[in-house]
Amino acid sequence: MDMLKRAYFLNRECSWLSFNQRVLKESTREENPLLERLRFIAITCSKLDEFFMIRVAGIKHLVESGIEHRDIAGLSPEEQMHAISRQAHRQYRAVYRCLALVLKELRAHGIRFVQPEELAGERALWLADLFEREIYPVVTPMALDPAHPFPFLASRSLNLAVKLRHTGEDAEKLAIVPVPAPVLDRLWKLPGETTFLFLEDILRFFAARFFTGWEIVQAGAFRLTRDADLDIRDDVEDLLAEVEKSLEKRRKGAAVRLEVAADFPADLSDFLKEQLAIEDMDIYRAKGPLGAAFFTAFANLAGFDRLRYPRFLPHPAEEIGARGDLWAALAEGDILVHHPFDSFAIVEKFIARAAVDERVLAIKQTLYRVAGDSPIIAALEAAAKNGKQVTVLMEVKARFDEENNILMARRLEEAGCHVIYGILGLKTHSKITMVIRREDAGLRRYCHIATGNYNGSTAKIYTDIGLFTADTLTGVDASAFFNFLSGFSDPPVWNRLAVAPLTLRERITEGIEQEIAHAKSGRRGRIVAKMNSLLDRFIIAKLYEASAAGVEIDLIVRGICVLRPGLKDVSENIRVRSIVGRFLEHSRIFTFYNDGKEDVFISSADWMPRNLNNRIELMAPVRQKAHKKRLLALLATYLADNTRAYLMRSDGSYRRVHTPKGERPRAAQEELMQAVVSTISRD
Repeated sequence: MDMLKRAYFLNRECSWLSFNQRVLKESTREENPLLERLRFIAITCSKLDEFFMIRVAGIKHLVESGIEHRDIAGLSPEEQMHAISRQAHRQYRAVYRCLALVLKELRAHGIRFVQPEELAGERALWLADLFEREIYPVVTPMALDPAHPFPFLASRSLNLAVKLRHTGEDAEKLAIVPVPAPVLDRLWKLPGETTFLFLEDILRFFAARFFTGWEIVQAGAFRLTRDADLDIRDDVEDLLAEVEKSLEKRRKGAAVRLEVAADFPADLSDFLKEQLAIEDMDIYRAKGPLGAAFFTAFANLAGFDRLRYPRFLPHPAEEIGARGDLWAALAEGDILVHHPFDSFAIVEKFIARAAVDERVLAIKQTLYRVAGDSPIIAALEAAAKNGKQVTVLMEVKARFDEENNILMARRLEEAGCHVIYGILGLKTHSKITMVIRREDAGLRRYCHIATGNYNGSTAKIYTDIGLFTADTLTGVDASAFFNFLSGFSDPPVWNRLAVAPLTLRERITEGIEQEIAHAKSGRRGRIVAKMNSLLDRFIIAKLYEASAAGVEIDLIVRGICVLRPGLKDVSENIRVRSIVGRFLEHSRIFTFYNDGKEDVFISSADWMPRNLNNRIELMAPVRQKAHKKRLLALLATYLADNTRAYLMRSDGSYRRVHTPKGERPRAAQEELMQAVVSTISRD
């Protein structure tokens, strides 16, 4: 039976939009605090921005190229664009319906957003004074006429389009008034109140101040989204220079979406459509403030803790606390941590201790996304200044983190670290650190391998697994891995680690085939896998084969999933669920029953072509019985979630799981947080 039929797969982009819809759905759940509901709306909008800048832009390139191309589900680029447009427009309208409801509820708590026209008396005088002092001097309007052609407008910039008529004349002119956020605050708070005005509304209200002698006929806000994908050639001599050059091109990418206010004049939108060379399907009308992603920061509004999640304090890594010194603890056995429930501080301390330990000779690390104020960067700088050999592979092609990563890499170089700027043709997405320490018995290698980035900020809101080990064979593999990254070393025979694009696909396939063989011989076949995205058609076809052979498969896939569960004779034994909650599910955990032996792995890679073919990724086995038991119990907790889970249907839609009558509500993340609280209370 052909398991690669296009009818067995879903469109990637529509699956992604379905995930974003699940995120948006959290803004309607009354059990979520009000400002957190607002944050979910902001996250939805931010992800939509990225979707248009990368995914929609890429499909537009395919349409324009005229190349005959079918996606995994058999859709042409034109068919994909129309499917995406229909779904994206529905989602966009839903965003503003949800936003209107949340903003209305915020008014009951004294948080109000008003129009300048609503202010009178002293409040109106305050606004006029504010405009003259703080706003007017910063803004530069741009006339549009033969001497002033349509200006370049940056991606995600907010602007006003203004139609003008000179006093006593019938002829009309056009102008653009840039809204200078973030140079100026997007929101302005009235003194002594929690009442706010949007900067674009203030500019529209006072627009006549910029055009003395002219009458404002029409004015409306609009926002532009541009193609932001980077095109890095594989044959360049200087990768860093090529990335920097591509970043400049990103700023000038073609327009892919135009957002306008709901009351934006039709003739002005037609004018912008012509100037930006877009189509009607690319225009999105918003019944609310454009670019609502900025509400992410607003959700932190001081004085309203009652409208946010209660503060959660992670637990210090339990095994370290019980066993004392880090090096001694690792000498006894591996240490497994689960962030954010276990504090990320253990990772930062691991590197910080290595930086000052006189016995440590070298530190090697891969970095994909790092915070601008990262203590890990500071520790690596200190290690180099302390005379240790420090080697860092800094992936400068990490999307939307390129500039920060280049800055961090140069800091490390100035401190004396050896920095590798990625590898041509491949992104280094693996998460590994190795510390080489001289001990009485000789050199010993201590490793940390993880599913998530070395970023203390995201570690507070992303769920990830980290494994510390002093296992000799893992250390041998780690040395070979870093030599592979930094030089011309041929790939070795790996002892513990599976590495993409070399052996990871094969190792995953072997695990699935192992379960197929067991099922066909009458034994139990069972796979439970947790990941962010599932897109690789060959892995999916192998899962279909396993399902047809009787293997029971549970997949916990946060986002994109193009596999279709529940198809007769194909995927009847496959169940797919997505968990959306307070934390972003980011950990990748793969388990194969193996006739009761339970093979358990953690990985930096999702089951996607880019991860398995075009990125350098790692998968590591979890060997200690207690750690296997912990991860298997974790997966069981996710599978038992009956309040925050969504089950996938064969057509790609999702239904929210409701607590069955007579059963207690279970939410995986809440149970994990409660376990931490209980542990701290006992301590």
